[in-house]
Amino acid sequence: MFKALLLTQEDRQTRAALVDLDDAQLPEGEVTVKVEYSTLNYKDALAVTGRGAIVRTWPMVPGIDLAGTVEASTDPAWRAGDPVVVTGWGLGETHWGGLAQKARLKAGWLLRRPAAYTARQSMAIATAGFTAALCVMALQRHGLQPGDGEVLVTGAAGGVGSVAVALLGSLGYTVVASTGRPQEADYLRSLGAARCVDRQEFTQPGKPLQSERWAGVVDTVGSHTLANACAATRWNGAVAACGLAQGADFPGTVMPFILRGVTLYGINSVFTDHDTRRRAWDLLAQHVPAQRLEAMITEIGLSEVIGYCPKLLAGQVRGRTVVDVWR
Repeated sequence: MFKALLLTQEDRQTRAALVDLDDAQLPEGEVTVKVEYSTLNYKDALAVTGRGAIVRTWPMVPGIDLAGTVEASTDPAWRAGDPVVVTGWGLGETHWGGLAQKARLKAGWLLRRPAAYTARQSMAIATAGFTAALCVMALQRHGLQPGDGEVLVTGAAGGVGSVAVALLGSLGYTVVASTGRPQEADYLRSLGAARCVDRQEFTQPGKPLQSERWAGVVDTVGSHTLANACAATRWNGAVAACGLAQGADFPGTVMPFILRGVTLYGINSVFTDHDTRRRAWDLLAQHVPAQRLEAMITEIGLSEVIGYCPKLLAGQVRGRTVVDVWR
């Protein structure tokens, strides 16, 4: 038997409960993992509270991330005791995820945990940090260099934003952190932000083309914030968009793209190929040291997840929420 957070649906209402499950109830897969840590992401909180159409099959164990050790494997690529991390691939949506003490997974979904990180620290990275790294890699491929100008990170005190600030700062970029929580300014500067700005500058409708401010942007927010960021990006600049905390709409115009040559990159981390995943994790391991991750971490137990989700959705959580599934 093992503990798991299980979501069921009755009369179109999502019900979340901490339950005991048997190994025989695990879904099909070549590898069984003893989970040590998971995370709590915005998508997870939407699933647990039923506020978003995240879950595609019922019942569901949520959790889009997990870190642990292989317990058993029928695939020769993995042996008992191997340290692994898994992010994306439909976990918590179409396949049982990481908010449990065990998971059974397809062998092709696993990555060996970087030696630079413990299981706990790897979950401070997880999907949020991996997504941040993909955003930075997109800006690098575009040709953005340290010294080219200021790089804006929106939603900077959140999970993706925190890792983006730390990674960009470590790489030598001049980072401007946008946040609605001025009390987090010291935290963001400690991660690598050169300065902080109030998110209210970006959340309302703005001019379709604005003064050139940003050499690059990592946007986790969407809606008017993304539109304003694009409108203020410099000639031939780039914007990497990966979130929709403000909204899924894009109330902008084509003017930044056709008059300034701005490029908008969409970032999807769920089904990224393995080579790109390894390069992203390598980039993080090289430039985001474990001790910097510790400043981002709030740790909770599996038993606290249900009560914690509304706080995350309300934007009251800083950095990364790591879940110890054994308490």
